[in-house]
Amino acid sequence: MKSRGDGLDRYREEYNAVLTEKTADSNGLIQDKYITVSVARKNIEEARAFFSRVDADLGKSFGRLDSGARPLDNHERLRLFHDFFRPGEEPYFQFDLSEAMKKGHDFRDYIAPDGMQFKADHFQMGSKVGRVLFLREYASYIKDSMIAELSDFSRNLMLSIDILPIPTDEAVKEVQSRILGIESDITRWQQRQNDKNNFTATVPYELEQLRGETKEFLDDLSTRDQRMIFANVTLVHLADDLEQLDADTETLQSIGRKHLCQFAVLRYQQEDGLNTALPYGLRRIKTTRTLTTESAAVLTPFRVQEIQDAGGIYYGVNAVSKNLLICNRKKLLNPHGFILGVSGSGKSFSMKEAITFIALSTEDDIIIIDPEREYGELTRALHGTVLEVSPNSPNHFNPLAIDKGYGAGENPIAMKSELMMSICEQQMGAGQLGAFHKSIIDRCTANIYRDLIKSGGKARQPTLPDWRNDVKRQPEREAQELALASELFVEGSLNMFAHETNIDITNRMICFDLYEMGEQLKPTAMNVVLESIQNRVAANRLAGKYTWVFIDEIYLFFKYFYSAQFLYKCWKRFRKYSAAMTGATQNVEECLRSDTARLMFANSEFLILLNQAATDRAELARLLNISETQMGHVTNAEAGHGLLKIGGSIVPFANEFPRGGDLYRLWSTNPNDR
Repeated sequence: MKSRGDGLDRYREEYNAVLTEKTADSNGLIQDKYITVSVARKNIEEARAFFSRVDADLGKSFGRLDSGARPLDNHERLRLFHDFFRPGEEPYFQFDLSEAMKKGHDFRDYIAPDGMQFKADHFQMGSKVGRVLFLREYASYIKDSMIAELSDFSRNLMLSIDILPIPTDEAVKEVQSRILGIESDITRWQQRQNDKNNFTATVPYELEQLRGETKEFLDDLSTRDQRMIFANVTLVHLADDLEQLDADTETLQSIGRKHLCQFAVLRYQQEDGLNTALPYGLRRIKTTRTLTTESAAVLTPFRVQEIQDAGGIYYGVNAVSKNLLICNRKKLLNPHGFILGVSGSGKSFSMKEAITFIALSTEDDIIIIDPEREYGELTRALHGTVLEVSPNSPNHFNPLAIDKGYGAGENPIAMKSELMMSICEQQMGAGQLGAFHKSIIDRCTANIYRDLIKSGGKARQPTLPDWRNDVKRQPEREAQELALASELFVEGSLNMFAHETNIDITNRMICFDLYEMGEQLKPTAMNVVLESIQNRVAANRLAGKYTWVFIDEIYLFFKYFYSAQFLYKCWKRFRKYSAAMTGATQNVEECLRSDTARLMFANSEFLILLNQAATDRAELARLLNISETQMGHVTNAEAGHGLLKIGGSIVPFANEFPRGGDLYRLWSTNPNDR
């Protein structure tokens, strides 16, 4: 985070120091995974048709794995080769095809190294030296961790797995012919034993094992839907000098030996090996091994999901790779999310950390709904405004105010009419608001906005007393019932919303403190606060500003029908308004009793799952389709440890922040820490 001279730089310096320390503890590796598909066709049109089908099939297949694959364009392909051939010059790659054609330049001039020289067991590439290894001997049983360990080696290397699929009918014929050959060998061996009058000899173990393995291979192909493939593994690694190269080669070979495999150096085939390893789609060395698709699965390099989005927010450290998890929620299909966990699991800490990161590193607006008075100190420290919403507070909100942009694409009067219906029903009791009452509410709401609409928004904003006076002028008996029911919150002791707004809500960071709201007025207060937030979000949208809304103890909103419905509308609508909603709660089971809450959970692209109660774990696993292994990360987990769900990716994470600093003091809700 860059210094801004706004009085908050000491927090930025502390945060930067922590992130730098976290980065130093990670392996710092960036892994790119590419799939190269090559095919022989008669002409370019047939090849293009084949590749378009492959693109679609790969996209669907990886989609089922909650992942994705997309074709590279020419610029990205050239960048890939430039980064390999010219290490250390990655930021300086520039290539314009039209300019190169005008000048008559060859595209290879932009990516080629300064020089290449191939030796018996290594090659020289510019100022670097490199070596190509191949997997010569496979173990009878390999764990998928071998490829992961090779990929985690902290050097610039390229691991290539070449796979040549064989048509099933050809594979079956080949295996059947092999079985026939083995049976012939066994028959000849038995005949030799019979000639020696040895009629009780058993078939040698080697031949019996070979027959059993080959029959099992045939069963895999014919009954278990396996494919036969030819595969080879090549590995290219680079170093600054030959001494370091030899040491790295020994380390890589030791990783293979640990898994009972043997990596060997290609002698006098370094150029062919390099062309095989690079993603050209070529196979220049003959080191293939026959495998089934099930056996080849151990070579799959997908072991850990990394999330490092440009312009994102720090959410912790990947529990598997120890790399930082940087997520940009604005890039998700739906930026809204939840933070779920039992008391003491780090729920409020995580939300405060996200709020602080946004406040210090962006210009976005932040709005917080705080029912337990936990965010006031943090808000003031970050130069925000705390608005205490209570009957004793001098702060007044006008729920009938309409800002520019409010209800864009919808009828704003109808939206205010819905708000008044919810307020009146909360005072009259559930089910007491009839069709006559609703018609009167809608009529009077339209009446009080008539002058404001005629003036083009320049007239005075109507207030609740204006609305009640208009209701009293109506001749129907139901109108008098409405006027009497609304007396409490218009002229009575709960009239805090019956005034024009007298507070400055233009600060980019606002915290609505609902701590002193009683049960009688709490539902109304929640709707009024949400209405104020909707006004602010609409105005920010027109101003081109992004808005973050954080709601602590969100289960309180699901206890009341209208506030739950209002929140659900915000969840659906705010994405188009350039706003992201985040709710935190420990009462997951209570929330999931609400169908509205279940829909919001299921449709949220961002979730932080901390330590969960046993009943909540089972329910969340069903709702979010999380595996039992993954749920183990939220079972008896330490504070700040759990699962991070971003889009279709679910990543185990750990977020341990150093104690003792100013930021930790602002975030922690543990009385012992304070």
